[in-house]
Amino acid sequence: MIAGRLSYLALSCFLLAVLLLAAPALALVQTGTFSIVAYDSVTQELGVAVQSKYFSVGTAVPWVKAGVGAVATQANVNVALGPQALALLGTGVPAADVMRALAATDTSWAGRQVGIVDAQGRAVSWTGPRCMDWAGGETGSGFAVQGNILAGPAVVAGMAKAYRETRGELAERLLAALDAAQAAGGDKRGMQSAALMVVRPSTIHPQYNTRYIDLRVEDHKTPIKELRRVWNIFEGFHLANAHLDFAEQYDAEGRADLAKLDRDRVGESMQRALKRNDRDASLLNGLAWACATHDMFLPDALEAAKRAVLVEPRNVDILDTLAEVYFRMGNATKAIEVESRAATIDPKSSSLKLQIERFRKGTTQ
Repeated sequence: MIAGRLSYLALSCFLLAVLLLAAPALALVQTGTFSIVAYDSVTQELGVAVQSKYFSVGTAVPWVKAGVGAVATQANVNVALGPQALALLGTGVPAADVMRALAATDTSWAGRQVGIVDAQGRAVSWTGPRCMDWAGGETGSGFAVQGNILAGPAVVAGMAKAYRETRGELAERLLAALDAAQAAGGDKRGMQSAALMVVRPSTIHPQYNTRYIDLRVEDHKTPIKELRRVWNIFEGFHLANAHLDFAEQYDAEGRADLAKLDRDRVGESMQRALKRNDRDASLLNGLAWACATHDMFLPDALEAAKRAVLVEPRNVDILDTLAEVYFRMGNATKAIEVESRAATIDPKSSSLKLQIERFRKGTTQ
């Protein structure tokens, strides 16, 4: 076992030395921040969430690759450490040995702070002795949290507790950790930027390997609050379709439990939007359309579509969604009435005319 670990470390150092020789020189970035890296063993999602009193922290701290790992590199940042760590993780080197390899080749390691989780959920956090107070980290099952220039140790402890206790998908748990960190005092210099990155492996939908969730707030007085607002919109506008993509993939693979999980998460997103009394028409419309076209959660879809129409009563796309929901619920008369209203707003639209004809024929396609 000892010999195996030594050979892993030796290989890691060799690979890292090759990467350092091949990589261009990159500027160092000074940043105090708090972050979390995490792995979801059910969906195999990997993610990073971060906040800092630093402009555009999402360009420096988070690094993530599906099926490989997630990395946060901060404090006296060498941004090259992110891709270097992912490259080592991609060869099968465990997170702890990757951290040792980074340390072995870095002359400024005492000023670094790094969190790593690999695609098996093994997590490790490092805080160098030269990081500015308060600085520290904590690891748990499938996650690592860390921060520097913080109000105190309660920031990191709060992040870990919130992540452990929050239920739902990985992004929601990561955001809960950021909320808890800020509630405990956060970065003692203040707030400026935040980022949320999550990837999810898929051969059928390769886009999710690199960009399942990628949201950033570059400069804002309350960046975590703004990040959550943008996340709420993203849930309805894009993520609902991603969940349905995965549900269809799991159906084809005979994994009914995971297909149900992804469909249920669309319903949970809908419930949250309705409970918030959300007034974002695009969010409500996106959720309603996704549910209507997949014949699921139709009563909630009807409520969401009605609310979207109240916000934007002359938006023909939203009226089309409301009509589709009515049709899917068996009310073709109401569907034709609403679609006809949309057609009076845009009389040149051939697609609206085709929809009316489809409703009259009673076909779903």
